[in-house]
Amino acid sequence: MQQKLEKTGPETEYQALMQAGELKPDDDQVKAVAVLDRLHHELIEYPAIGNKRDGFALKSWFPAGIFRWLGSNKSAPKGIYLYGGVGRGKSMLMDLFYSVAPIASKRRVHFHEFMLDIHARLKQWHDLSVRERAQHGSRANDDDPMPSIARQIASEATLLCFDELQVTDIADAMVLTRLFKELFAQGVIVVATSNRPPDDLYKSGLNRQRFLPFIAQLKEKLEIIPLEGPTDYRYNRLKGAETYYFPINAETTGQLSATFFRLTDRRIEDRAKVPSEVLNVQGRTLFVPKSARGVAVFSFKRLCANPLGTADYLAIARTYHTVIMVAIPQFNAENSDEAKRFVNFIDALYEHGVKFLCSAAVPPKSLYTGGDVGFEFERTISRLMEMQSESYLASGHGKTIAV
Repeated sequence: MQQKLEKTGPETEYQALMQAGELKPDDDQVKAVAVLDRLHHELIEYPAIGNKRDGFALKSWFPAGIFRWLGSNKSAPKGIYLYGGVGRGKSMLMDLFYSVAPIASKRRVHFHEFMLDIHARLKQWHDLSVRERAQHGSRANDDDPMPSIARQIASEATLLCFDELQVTDIADAMVLTRLFKELFAQGVIVVATSNRPPDDLYKSGLNRQRFLPFIAQLKEKLEIIPLEGPTDYRYNRLKGAETYYFPINAETTGQLSATFFRLTDRRIEDRAKVPSEVLNVQGRTLFVPKSARGVAVFSFKRLCANPLGTADYLAIARTYHTVIMVAIPQFNAENSDEAKRFVNFIDALYEHGVKFLCSAAVPPKSLYTGGDVGFEFERTISRLMEMQSESYLASGHGKTIAV
């Protein structure tokens, strides 16, 4: 079994992509892959963290293997923190590593989605009685939920892979130090990507001194690897391509489809194999018909003709760096509700630097022909025009202003 796993490590997979012509030589990527391969082989013998479930009262137990490992002279494998500019291949390399990671107990999640999950668990814990908290392993009169929550997470995933780790919210900043201290103590291995080096996280944020221990933990428990190659692969795939197609016909649909496959390094012949995805939004599910490598595809009807709201659009904006929308109609008084949702959707994408490609019935300046959302739609048209600019397409994904 071990021999088979060694043959399917990140370096082997990366070389296969190189030979297939899907990737170009990149010295920084090669160095990062070597580190990912190191972790891959260390995980082969690393014991998984077990679990048993009792409703919400998830009671974790840790087999003798994990105690022997953590209590021996062996150090737990160092995780990895990949950081660098936009489009340098961070998410691609992490996904490559995750796809062949030799451990079944693993989870790959966008960091913002992970933090939403943590805040939901915190609220649930605070709603419990003292007796119910004790069932989770909390000591009497213990008001700290972090050990219990960390045990839950560790029981669900021994390997945690985070995409786009960034901290702009003081509520997240105050939680992270305590949470990750407990996760590392449980033996959880972390791999993360970020646009920023650890020392720049939550830079100039409120009460940042209380966040510094989290940065120290990252630097101690994770190997920090820069990806600062000269090529912005994501922008190069968009460079020269149209982002706004009209009218809606077979030709524009085909052009959008070709752009999707170019952005995701997939062959058009494999269109039937493109996966779908489900996002969790405030306890509800949002279906994503097609998604790959941070690119999502939706029809206008799915997102704007249905009763979705700001929370749904923000979830999309935070999860995907590029969104493709098909078949935007011309707006008038009869579809003003759809127009309002479209305005909110574009606002969410714009505020998070999401790249937007679409097919529409008419050019941007002709999209709106009347109704009660005129002023708001003027701003939307302006943003649609800016989102086609070279400077916008070359910008990063996500909020960049520290709160």
